[in-house]
Amino acid sequence: MAIHDAIIAVDFDGTVVTHEYPHVGRDAGAVPVLRELTDNGCRLILYTMRSGALLDKALAWFTEQDIPLYAVNENPEQRRWTQSPKVHADLYIDDSALGCPIRFIDGVKRPVADWTKIREQLVRDGFLD
Repeated sequence: MAIHDAIIAVDFDGTVVTHEYPHVGRDAGAVPVLRELTDNGCRLILYTMRSGALLDKALAWFTEQDIPLYAVNENPEQRRWTQSPKVHADLYIDDSALGCPIRFIDGVKRPVADWTKIREQLVRDGFLD
């Protein structure tokens, strides 16, 4: 049985899409896994350094992929119990995080998150069936 109602903070560049900042890169394989997470009741927080028009492009990407976001760069629930600027989540997925599985894509200089391995870990840890 999957963990439902989990809050998952997910990075954008290099995690959800390939590194092509300031442009929006190609899907790094995240779309089906992110849809599966939201279909299972998980709430996604986009946790990114993008701001202004560049953030708008990232938000448009999620809309185009039909992936709902719970919040952006904040967890609205945590204001009830802390003023900390750190986004509270049950899980963080970020290509720069220690231990995040990464892979190289032909023609792309920097590695990206490996969503096949991330999905396997999400299943092992109970976030997906």
